[in-house]
Amino acid sequence: MTLRDMNSIGPRLNRREMLAGTTGLSFAFAIGGTLDLGPETALANTGGKLNAYVHIALDGTITITCPAAEMGQGVNTSLPLIVAEELDADWLKVKVQQAPVAPVYDHPVLRSQLVVASLSVRGYWMPCRMAGAQARRVLIDSVAKRWTVPASELTTEPSMVVHAVSGRKIGYGEIAAFAEVPDKLPEIKPEELKPISRFRLIGRDVPPVDIAEKVTGKLIYASDVQVPGMLYATLARAPVRGSGPKSFNRDDIKSHPGIVEVIALDHGVGIIGTTVEAVFAARHKLKAEWRDAPGSGVNSEKNLQEYLAHVRDPAAKGVVGRQTADANAAIAGAARTLARDYTTDYVYHAQMEPHNCTAWVRPDGVEVWTGTQWPTKAVAEAAKAAGVAPEKVTFHHLPMGGGFGRRAFVEYVVDAVLLSKAVSRPVKMIQSRDDDVACGRFRPMTAQRIEAGMDASGKVLGWRHRIAADPVVPYLYGQARMDAQKGVDHIVFAGADLPHYDVPAHVADHIYEERGVRVSAWRGIGFGPTNFAVEAFIDELAQDAGQDPVAYRLALLKDPRAKQVVEKAAQMADWGRKREGRALGIAFGKLGAPPVGFSLVSSVAEVSLDRATGKIRVHDVWCAVDVGLPVQPANIVAQVESSLIFGLGSALKERITIKDGLVEQHNFHDYQVLRMSEAPQIRVEVIRSGEMPLPVGEVGVPTAIPMVSNAVFALTGKRLRSAPFTAERVLEALRG
Repeated sequence: MTLRDMNSIGPRLNRREMLAGTTGLSFAFAIGGTLDLGPETALANTGGKLNAYVHIALDGTITITCPAAEMGQGVNTSLPLIVAEELDADWLKVKVQQAPVAPVYDHPVLRSQLVVASLSVRGYWMPCRMAGAQARRVLIDSVAKRWTVPASELTTEPSMVVHAVSGRKIGYGEIAAFAEVPDKLPEIKPEELKPISRFRLIGRDVPPVDIAEKVTGKLIYASDVQVPGMLYATLARAPVRGSGPKSFNRDDIKSHPGIVEVIALDHGVGIIGTTVEAVFAARHKLKAEWRDAPGSGVNSEKNLQEYLAHVRDPAAKGVVGRQTADANAAIAGAARTLARDYTTDYVYHAQMEPHNCTAWVRPDGVEVWTGTQWPTKAVAEAAKAAGVAPEKVTFHHLPMGGGFGRRAFVEYVVDAVLLSKAVSRPVKMIQSRDDDVACGRFRPMTAQRIEAGMDASGKVLGWRHRIAADPVVPYLYGQARMDAQKGVDHIVFAGADLPHYDVPAHVADHIYEERGVRVSAWRGIGFGPTNFAVEAFIDELAQDAGQDPVAYRLALLKDPRAKQVVEKAAQMADWGRKREGRALGIAFGKLGAPPVGFSLVSSVAEVSLDRATGKIRVHDVWCAVDVGLPVQPANIVAQVESSLIFGLGSALKERITIKDGLVEQHNFHDYQVLRMSEAPQIRVEVIRSGEMPLPVGEVGVPTAIPMVSNAVFALTGKRLRSAPFTAERVLEALRG
């Protein structure tokens, strides 16, 4: 989703605390100031700090605190595993706990406790390694002092310090009884970290730490929380951003059995009662008149045509966000040109756990139980809503039943706090699925136009990419952030650059479509829509040149890693083999940004089509991913499969339409997600290409839409340029 300003340096923390006693030994690690996330990156000036707390009990149990939020991506295993690797801990003796909300746990790049952009493992990689290595060094130094031997003679094996000369060994739990943590932790140079060739945990599959609780149903989510004296609530939010209730039938709702209070908020109506059933029954009886707002007149079908007119209009002004050389001049001087338009609809996050939060506002502060991708902001907003200082907020951070960017917004926390404050009792606020769809924060609708200029031999000389879409950054991070970025909305632009293709002159601009729609980042951010346009257009260039799509990509790609994933995916799919009644489509994609590096992906889809109904069926997907250093290979495969399924939903079915400002979909009966029976067989090959992990969680999304579009063209000779590829759109394309 985002990279924070990387030029500021956070405050230095140069004092370490020791918490020692009968319970064991604790290490507190602080890394501030200059933080190098890897020799191949440009993060030397990254500001931020991270504390990784390691507690070793006298019985040898090691508790590692995970600094990042868990929402199914597996960071509560991967990050502690990195610490444990350098600590040389026996993983069977490790317990993991969730970090509290505190600045010392801020992500070193994002400078906040924020889980977005598949950056958790990538960002915390070196800090976690350093934390584990420093803890190991302290243990060794303590034993050296105790045994009066040189520290250089001591080594470690899982949870043991070993002195080979004398044959002595001592467990970490025993060391915890006498170890002393120095006032200043030993400095670990990068070259002193454990060589990757000696890793015994990283790169091997370790079962997720929460798997037993998940499969037995014992894992506690926010919706499971029970507080004595708790009431239940829901919030009927205004259907349009910036709107609120002008009037509503308060007395009718208040008289409903089980209803305790009805609260008018600026942005909606809160209904509080003794049971969930009573609250939702009363919600169905709400009749409200809402204030007009800028989004009250939105009509997505009509607006999309306006978007297309804008990207086609050379006089329309957009904000340039990506540029190399003079693309306009290159296209103007080209021997021939090709231009195509692509569109994508609004889509909904469809996270499985409904938005919910339990809050208890008391005279001495506020207590909150919820799951969020942005706990730092959740605490700040809860404090503001309760009218207390942030240090008066007790925040219980629970795992999430899906996030996908949606839970980077914390308005459900604010709602729960406001409703609790109104009745002076603990309140669990639960939003219905219908209300979540109606007031969702959607991936922006886009219209895109790509134009390329080629020389007489077909070589691409210039590339112009125009995107018309709602801006996201001001809504998610505030206008000040947008101003600081000189108007460049990095969420919309993600994927619109061409670092891996040999295109000498390239420009991409964004035409703002300020329509008043609630928008946000969606899994894969802009990589889904933009890479659809890029990779579908690459296929059209191959067709124009009379070349095979794989061969054309390989000739145009200049990066060896990119060539490798394309070659591997084509090989996995047996690209040259003809299929009866089916065809293949390929796409290349990336995830990341230049400062942190790119994961690379190539996927091939095998599809068939019922020409009578227009229904596309994706039978098989073959995917090759290069993620640098794979920390947990099996988890990487699971994340790739998940992101491909997620992307295929937006390719085939998922769409939000808006008429007169109101969302026309209500629940999963009319907002169709991919069903299990529709899921293809997916095969994933993970390629290691370096010694640094790269972003993983969203990596399959960029290839999902274009590989299907390209496969349908190979099957029918007809191009699909508007996603999702609904039956109606497919039939229209076939007729055309």
